[in-house]
Amino acid sequence: MNSPLVVADGLVAEPRWWAPERHAARRPRLLARGRIVAALRRWFEGEGFTEVEAGILQVSPGNETHLHAFATDLVGMSGAAHRLYLHTSPEFAAKKLLAAGESRIFDFARVFRNRERSALHHPEFTLLEWYRAGESYEALMDDCAAVLRIAADAAASDGFAFRGRTCDPRLAPERLTVTDAFRRHAGIDIAPTLPQPGGEADRDALAELADGIGVRTAADDTWSDIFSRVLAERVEPKLGLRRATILMDYPVSEAALARPKPADPRFAERFELYACGVELANAFGELTDPAEQRRRFEADMDEKARIYGERYPVDEEFLAALAVMPEASGIALGLDRLVMLATGAASVDEVIWTPLPQEVPA
Repeated sequence: MNSPLVVADGLVAEPRWWAPERHAARRPRLLARGRIVAALRRWFEGEGFTEVEAGILQVSPGNETHLHAFATDLVGMSGAAHRLYLHTSPEFAAKKLLAAGESRIFDFARVFRNRERSALHHPEFTLLEWYRAGESYEALMDDCAAVLRIAADAAASDGFAFRGRTCDPRLAPERLTVTDAFRRHAGIDIAPTLPQPGGEADRDALAELADGIGVRTAADDTWSDIFSRVLAERVEPKLGLRRATILMDYPVSEAALARPKPADPRFAERFELYACGVELANAFGELTDPAEQRRRFEADMDEKARIYGERYPVDEEFLAALAVMPEASGIALGLDRLVMLATGAASVDEVIWTPLPQEVPA
């Protein structure tokens, strides 16, 4: 049987994912995905979690500056249309469930993000999110160690690998603060540039530090832009080598839905999990102050409007739920990336059963 091929500009690429021989090559990783999901589901249930299913259609897809959603219209019986969005995360719905009285919940959520396509990004993907009411975000760090080990065992993996970087998922993750990571891996100290409570960050000082290590900056870059560029170019590739890294204590300006650390409000109760230089998860000690959350959303939407010329509505029910939600910690982990690392795949497309074509026909 001839293989269905991708043909563009006279060049023949690899067969479509649904070509029988191509599928046969992908199938072992896809079966490993199923084993990983089943093993994680058993573990969460054994820990007293309840599996939930957040609705995909939401009035707001999330209010972070660089997050881009898919929009659709809900048409009522009268024919009137109301704008809705495919969610970028089940976070808003999950926190409403915490407000409703749930205490430990998890969700294998299909989510959707626009303007994202690479070896590590797919427009439709799966987030494993879980929340612990009344528990600190440090409990999530312990959960991460368990999740990595479970995934490796389910995939019968000796170690995680991606683009020549390796990581032993059975070793306890390293815990590293953001400021220490910038000192160690980028050779700069960002602490003096951080804003004091109620003050502004020293954008020019951070730009000078970035320029000094050869990281490009532009005149209209904000402090956050420069921070993110240094993180992506100099710090992230060096995280999660040999063992996983928990990158913790983010500047509060870089933690949209996390509460400030009581001991030092310049920093937030946020961490990210890295393995093989790949970000796997993002965790918060959850912010439960609706007024502060509204302020952050509005600031982020103002920035989104400035950069992209669009803004998303605020979910007023979500803000109302925050007012009665208990203190909690929550985390979102990219399941596709986890499976990719556990199986040694070159991209998330290789561990998604029916990936979109790289180029969708016009």
